[in-house]
Formats: sequence, C-alpha cells, structure tokens
Amino acid sequence: MRILNETAETNILTPVTKFADLYSERNPLHFETGDELTHVKVAYQAYGRLNAEKDNAILICHALTGNAHAAGKLSRLESNPESDPDCLSKYSSMNFGKTGWWDSLIGSGKAFDTDKYFVICSNILGSCYGTSGPSSIDRKTGNSFRVRFPKVTVRDMVKVQYELIRYLGINKLATVAGGSLGGMQVLEWAVMYPEMLRSIIPVATTARHSDWAIGLNDMARKAIKSDPAWNSGNYTEQPQMGFELARMIAMITYRSYASFNSRFKREKLNNDSDYLNSENLFQVQSYLNYQGKKLVERFDANSYLYLSDAMDLHDLSYNRGTLKDVLGNIKVPALSIGINTDVLYPAEEQKEIAKLIPHALYTEIDSPYGHDAFLIEFDQMTSAVSGFLNGLSI
Repeated sequence: MRILNETAETNILTPVTKFADLYSERNPLHFETGDELTHVKVAYQAYGRLNAEKDNAILICHALTGNAHAAGKLSRLESNPESDPDCLSKYSSMNFGKTGWWDSLIGSGKAFDTDKYFVICSNILGSCYGTSGPSSIDRKTGNSFRVRFPKVTVRDMVKVQYELIRYLGINKLATVAGGSLGGMQVLEWAVMYPEMLRSIIPVATTARHSDWAIGLNDMARKAIKSDPAWNSGNYTEQPQMGFELARMIAMITYRSYASFNSRFKREKLNNDSDYLNSENLFQVQSYLNYQGKKLVERFDANSYLYLSDAMDLHDLSYNRGTLKDVLGNIKVPALSIGINTDVLYPAEEQKEIAKLIPHALYTEIDSPYGHDAFLIEFDQMTSAVSGFLNGLSI
C-alpha cells in the first residue's frame, strides 16, 4: 500500500481543526424538511495519512456534545469567528493540553491505527464547534441563525459528512464508527451510502429512539425552554439554570446505579459538618452541579435543543419500510457493541441491530459505568475494534 507524503495537518501529536466550505447557491444543502442552505461550514480533524488509492479512510462520528477533537493533544487555541457564541474558542481554552475524547483508540498502533488508516472526525451539522448550526452567523443578516436554523435530522448530518468525504477526495471508507448519537450516524451511513463502506461499528446506540430516551430528552429540552433567559431562543447569555438542569438530567442517564453508589457513597462535601445542613451538599449533588456548569461554559443551548430533537426523530425505518427489512438490507460487515449497564440504550437494542444485520457480530462491554463506558473502557473497546478490523483485513 503506497502512502502519500505526511503533512503537518495530519500529525497525530498536533491535531488541528480544519474547515471545509461546502455547497453553494447552485448546489445547496437540501434538508430532510425541504429547507435549504447555500453555504455549510464543516470543522474536522484528520490523523494519519491517506494512501494513493484513497481507500484507507475511517470516519469517526461523535456524540451529542462532542466535537472533531477525537485524538491527539490540543496544542493551540482555536476559534470560529463565524459563530456567536464561539464555542470552539471556549472549548479549546478549557481543554488546552488535553487529549481528544477517543485518543486511547486513535493513533499509532492503536485500534484505529494511524500507521495504517487515515482517520477523520468532523463536527456534526447543528452543533457549535465549527460546523454550521444555530450559533452560526447568517451571511444574509450578519446575526446568528439561532432558532431560524433549519431543523436537523441524523440523515442531514450524514449527508454533510458524505459531502466532506467527497471534498477530501476519499474513495472508500474502511469503516465508520461512533457511539450514542455517533452510532445513529453510523447506521444511517450504511443505509444511505453503502457503496462507500467496507464495514460499520455502531456502539451503545439504537436503530430508532425509544420512548424512554425521548421522554428523557423532552425533560431536558423543557428545562432549557423554561429558563426565562432562553427568550424563545433569542438569548444574549446562555440560559444557565435551565441548561445546567438539562445536563444534570442527562448525566444521570449516562452512568448507572452502581457507578453512582460506588463513587459517591452518600457522602457529604464536609462529613465533619452538620449533616442536616442543606448547604452541605451530598457529593453527587456537587458533581452534577459541576457537570451542568461546565457544559454551559462550552456549549450552546440551541444546539443542544436541535441535536437532542434530531436524536428523538432518529428512526432508521422511517419512510423506508420495516426495521427488519432496512437492517436486513445492510450488506457490509458490522460490529455492534453494547454495554451491560447502559440504561439509555440498553444492550438489547444493540443485540437487535446485530441480529437483523446479516453480517454482524455482537460484543458487550462489561462495565459499571453505564452508557459512558464507551468513553472509559478503552481496553475492552480496543480489543473489540482491533479484532474486528484485523479480521476483515482492511
């Protein structure tokens, strides 16, 4: 396999967010709703090198509040002046010197081996880390789109990712992998652009959002919209109280009963102080408060609303027939990874995906950490992913 010369932008040790300007007035993005955008900006990072045949690429898809910084240590401050608020700048300031969210899986000799593969991760449509979304500046008005941005679906996200892959000159993807909302994108890739893929790896996800997950998201959205500062989406400052509460609700679903009990043990912040004093919080309360505040500092509330709504609308079978038939028509090999303590997307949902895709394998992460285990249990993830990709000889 002949490899093209490496460039600084693909150095795994110094990840850099790049931007692609896609679509035009002659070739606009057509949303599933029928809306159009004539300009879409996509933020992405790439690691490793694309070979001469341009068929050794892997696409990594991120989850709800994730971004393109999947691997490598963030070594420079970044910004997106075409966004208000500029969450890319906030993220890079808060995470300077830190590694990407799947760094343990991406790199030389790792599961997604950058000695062999060209690995790309792009920020999804509707997010706020460099790709067009509600916080993007509308070139026609000079102001942020906010709630005037078109409704986004998972299929719209994948359509934009496909355009990025074409923009990068890639002919084939060795695999598409991702967890949670990222896994939803993976499944849509297998249905929308099967000719581009050699395999898929959906992790801790679902073929269609359950009533359980929809109900949880609805509570989170109501928390944001109930904050007076939200102002029907036309806020000047983040609706802090409502947004924090939304994140706190979500954080409970990302972990498990066992993980919370083993970590916090009903302990107070100050066990030597008055136990009955309501200002002496339980440690779990302090943890959730911290997680809520941290997200408000780095993410946009409108993007949270848009993306959580896209998750609820996710149904692989919508307008395509039965779920059995849609999954049954996926021809590429698949590795479906579940988590035994996931309360958000129970392992049964991953087992169903593996059962209905003809050439699918199922494996399960054994972890007390719940849904977030795919971002924590890197040894188990490495074993599963490496074994799958090596077995396919791609």
